[in-house]
Amino acid sequence: MSDIAQYLGTGKRKTSVARVILRPGDGKSWINGRTLEEYFPRSAHRKMVMAPLEVAEAAGTYDLRVRVHGGGVSGQAGAVRHGIARALVEADPEIRVPLKRQGFLTRDARIVERKKAGLHKARKAPQFSKR
Repeated sequence: MSDIAQYLGTGKRKTSVARVILRPGDGKSWINGRTLEEYFPRSAHRKMVMAPLEVAEAAGTYDLRVRVHGGGVSGQAGAVRHGIARALVEADPEIRVPLKRQGFLTRDARIVERKKAGLHKARKAPQFSKR
């Protein structure tokens, strides 16, 4: 097992966490036991996930193994993208600059704001009445 090179990357987005393993291969994908097409039926999410590989021009050169949990579909797609980008940098540090320029290595820190007491939501206040 240890003789095969593999590159690990942890990606996060909103409340989703993705553990990504890249192994040299022919571009097979395994996400929580399903293929990329099964796990992300929307083409926008698939494109988002594969973007770092396109930038690195490594689309068919790595097999993708991902465990992802938490959040929704878009958050998970973002987390997988982040994880793939980190794993690619581990595989080849030369790729770091173009990936960084595209913003794939930046952890998107936007998470849901907590609800405050006395308000309906995080910021939505009850209707104001003067009298």
